[in-house]
Amino acid sequence: MEAKQAVATAEQHVVERLNWLRAAVLGANDGILSTASLIAGVAAADSSQKSIVIAGIAGLVAGALSMAAGEYVSVSSQADAEGADLARERKELVEQPEFELQELADIYAKRGVEPALARQVAKQLMAHDALGTHAREELGISDMTIARPIVAALASAASFAVGASVPLLAAIAAPGGRVTLIVTVASLICLAALGVVGARIGGANVWRATVRVTFWGALAMALTAAIGHLSGYAV
Repeated sequence: MEAKQAVATAEQHVVERLNWLRAAVLGANDGILSTASLIAGVAAADSSQKSIVIAGIAGLVAGALSMAAGEYVSVSSQADAEGADLARERKELVEQPEFELQELADIYAKRGVEPALARQVAKQLMAHDALGTHAREELGISDMTIARPIVAALASAASFAVGASVPLLAAIAAPGGRVTLIVTVASLICLAALGVVGARIGGANVWRATVRVTFWGALAMALTAAIGHLSGYAV
């Protein structure tokens, strides 16, 4: 019994954290890949160690701010849509209570509940929390999954900065002439680790997710390094 309760609690916690977990994994992945690609391109253009580090720092700061702004705008749009739906539902509950009651009962009936019992359940739940019940059952909105723009933005910015610090620190520590190699290896290892984390969070195939993120990361860095090498100047 205790084991079942522990599993249920763990599953609930994962659902509650899905908003920022998704943003965090995406931000870290983007931070590693974009900063490593930038550094690889600058290094391939025969730039000095100072130029490489400056480019990496600029990429970290700009990327973190961009991720925060983008995530905030995106999730805010979702929050606005949810707010509009809740306002409309609140109005309908006042103006058409009987229709809303039957609508909720029909939802339960379609899930296999006997019609008379479905109506009774709907009536009791609406007496307890009409708006919350309709938001959850009709709109799919709950306290666990509701959009939180600030949380998502902060998670994206912080995770991007953490991810971007990997290739940046590798570039700082790398001896002259080996920046591209060391940054690439360090970044690919971290990308593979993120692939594992992301797959476990989403319940996907770990091997497939890891190979996918590593392959595309290697391709992006190779193309950027090639462009930097051919152009002969920082990109």
